[in-house]
Formats: sequence, structure tokens, C-alpha cells
Amino acid sequence: MTASAIAHSPRARAWEAFKKNKPAYFSLWFVVFMAMVALFADFLAYNKPIIASYKGQIILPIFRDYGEKLFGLKMWEPELRKLDWRRAELDWAVWPPVRYAPEELDLRNAPAVGPFDEQVIDSPAERHYLGTDNLGRDLLSGLIHGTRISLTVGLVSVGISAVIGILLGALAGYFGDTSLQVSRATLWLGLPGVLLGLYYAFYVRRFVLAEALGTSFLHFLGSLLISLIIGTAITVLVWLPSRLLKRTAWGGKRIHLWVDLTISRLIEVMISLPTTLMIFTVAAIAKPSLFLVMAVIGLTSWTGIARFTRGEMLKVRSLDYIQAARALGYSDLRIMFLHALPNSLAPVLVSIAFGVASAILVESGLSFLGIGVPPTTVTWGSLLSAARSATGAWWLAVFPGIAIFTVVTVFNLLGEGIRDAIDPRLQER
Repeated sequence: MTASAIAHSPRARAWEAFKKNKPAYFSLWFVVFMAMVALFADFLAYNKPIIASYKGQIILPIFRDYGEKLFGLKMWEPELRKLDWRRAELDWAVWPPVRYAPEELDLRNAPAVGPFDEQVIDSPAERHYLGTDNLGRDLLSGLIHGTRISLTVGLVSVGISAVIGILLGALAGYFGDTSLQVSRATLWLGLPGVLLGLYYAFYVRRFVLAEALGTSFLHFLGSLLISLIIGTAITVLVWLPSRLLKRTAWGGKRIHLWVDLTISRLIEVMISLPTTLMIFTVAAIAKPSLFLVMAVIGLTSWTGIARFTRGEMLKVRSLDYIQAARALGYSDLRIMFLHALPNSLAPVLVSIAFGVASAILVESGLSFLGIGVPPTTVTWGSLLSAARSATGAWWLAVFPGIAIFTVVTVFNLLGEGIRDAIDPRLQER
């Protein structure tokens, strides 16, 4: 493909149109900035140095904590584990700009000391730049680490909803109600196999997965892999007899699957449910868990993405290049995933951008009410909630409120910018 052809491709034109939208383009860079803050939060606000020399030994405390939190390794000697790094006699140290962990209690500056109030500190570097809450927790550290929580909830929950919505929408739009045929044996044994596989892989092992998630991220990935292996094995074992039954007259008869009708009715049922109330109810009665919050938001927010994907698939499946791929003998799954779906995702990006903003807002609401997220986890919503019991502490309401408002606005502007960039009517102006 020549350079001129690339420059005039729909994606290139959409990108140029997006860059001309200054609020959306600024929002994109602001999201990148937030991602950097979330990724390097421990290097910006923590109660241990980034690198230090103690008794002639070079130590990387933050990386040691990463080894324990992410991989479950024992990285600390007993003496160093109990060491108060701010009071210890270090040879030298490089500290984060904010020398407090988000959950750390500074009882000398409790309850609720403001950013301009007199603070009890040993050095100017230990000042609470945005003040503290009623428990003495540093507000700026909480905002920095709350960025990680908010982005994680937004991206993971939307990732879950995107996978479900894109898959179901693609199946409904591409196959319709008459294109997909399977044998009776495959249907009557395959469907129970999938349900049993999901039951034993995730429901039976739900406590194992929750415990692994609380141990370390690596343990959770290992347990998740085991669950996937168990679910796949059960599905295959239940489905295998269908290969014999397909040889019979009854089992070998092929029937149409009403894919579009079934998925469309499922979407209508999900839309009719009070999603927000359902999220709050599940989060209130279940054990507090950040993973649960992300899962519930993701499992209840996929309908919009599915409808967008279905609509685009209905349009794409009748185009000439799809018919040519079928004439060449390509399988339906190959055509759908490699050729049709990539050209149907542009409108979905708009829904994803708005979905991230919505998920962050829901998580903030849950944290504000004190449900869903563990009490020890500092989030923007929990910081904002602390302002209710400290009526004079204006900083507890202003700074978390600005953070929530800014992030939601940025993602909404990003979604509007993507929508305008891919709209051919606006590109022709």
C-alpha cells in the first residue's frame, strides 16, 4: 500500500479529524498522564524510599514490596520488615515526592488537618501537601493511589463488558437466525457441557479464586488458569459422546440456531433490569472485594456494546469482500473474527470510552456509601465520604470531587471526540 493510500485511509482521516478536536485530543493525553500516575503511584507516594543505603546495604524497598504483593515472594528480612524508614538512620535515600502510603495513619496530624494549617512534622519533606482526613491519612497519597483504583475498575470492568458485548453482538449480527447450523447431538450435549464447565470452573472454585486474589496477582493468575483448564476439560468430556450420536439419524440432523433472536431477547431482558440497583445490591450483600465490583459492573454493562456490534455486523456481512471470502471457502469464524469484526469496532470505541467514565462513577458511588470496596482500600469515593463526618474539612470534599469530575469529564470528551472523528457526515464538512 502506498503512502498516499495510507494517508487517505478511513483510519488516517479519522485520526486527523480527532487531532483537530482540541478538547478530545487533550483528553487523550490526560488519560495517558493518568495512566502514568496509576502505574508509578508507589514511586510518587509511599512510606518507603525508592532506593536507600542502610548499614552499607543497597535496598530497593518498593521493588521488594512488589515482589511480595504481585508474586507472593518473601522479600524482607525480619529486621527490615519492621523498620521505620522515616526514622531509621539511613546512609542515603531517594524518596518519593510524598512520603506517606495511602492507608498510613499519622496520628500526630489527626483528625483532619488542612493543607494550610500548622502540621506536626519532623521535616518539611514530611508535610501533608493537601492535608489529612479524620484518621490522619495523607490526602494527596490517597488521590494518587486512588487514580490506580479508578482506572483499574474502569478499564477492567469495561474490558469484561467489551469481551461479552463484542462476542455476543458479532454472533448475533453475523449469523442471524438461519446461518448457523449444528447437529442435535452437538447442541444437546455441548450446551450442558459449557454450563457444567462454567459451574465447576468458577462457581465451585469461587472461594479459591477470591483467596488467591487476596494473596498475590501471580497466585490469582495460576488459580484462574486452573479454573479454565477444569472448565475446558469438563466441556470437552460432556461433548465427546456427541461425535458418536451424530452418526445416528436423530443426532445427526442439523438444526438452525436462533442466534440473533436469542441474543436480542437477552439484551432486552438486561436492559429492562435496574442495573445500578442490581450493582449496589450485589456489592452490599457480598464480601467486599474490588474484583467483585469490577466483575459486577462488567457483567451488567455489556448491552450497549453488543447492540453497536450487532448493528455494524448486520451492515458488514452483506458487503462484497465478505461474499468474496465465502466464495474462497473461508470458514465463518475466520471471516467473522479476521475480516468482519475489525471493520465493525469503530462505533464500539465510543461506547467503551463512555463506559469507562460510567464505571468510575459507579465505583466512586459505591466507595462513598462504604459498600463493595474493602474498608482498608483508599479510593476517591472513600475520601469524599470522609468529608461527611468532618464538616469543616473543605479539602476532603474539594480535591476528591475535582478528581472524580475531571476524570469523568475527560472520558466523556474522549468518547465524543471518537464519535465525531468516525462520523463520515462530520468528516465531509
